[in-house]
Amino acid sequence: MRRSQRKQEEPDLGVLAGRTLFGLQRELFTRLGEVGHPDVRPRHGAVLAYLDEEGSRATDLAAQSGQHKQVIGTLVDELVELGYVRRQPDPADRRAKLIVPTDKGLDHMAKSDAILAGMEAEHARAVGEEAYAEFKRVFRLVADRHSGR
Repeated sequence: MRRSQRKQEEPDLGVLAGRTLFGLQRELFTRLGEVGHPDVRPRHGAVLAYLDEEGSRATDLAAQSGQHKQVIGTLVDELVELGYVRRQPDPADRRAKLIVPTDKGLDHMAKSDAILAGMEAEHARAVGEEAYAEFKRVFRLVADRHSGR
């Protein structure tokens, strides 16, 4: 059996994780576009998926997303330009800046959470509630193991 055929029939964890991520992103961002957020791209998830409603430091977003601080800075610049976030002084340390969602950013975050919850409910119905809960439990264990948690 050729390697490519074997990978299709018995995909490894990397292939499965990639297919899951890219399929999820495709569906999520298509739906977000339909509900008023057509200008946000999957790369912006490195900021928006981890952003606290009260604001987050860029260094925290970098650590949580696994991206370099410079990448986060570029993404924040794009999101500022698009009107999703703003920078403001951190009240706990005036030298630091917080990345804070705007009303548009909060709307995006709420709609994204709702869409993802709906997608997860669809998966649970398709494979069974117990099987999906177990899948998420095990997937979280594997993900945590690879992220050093």
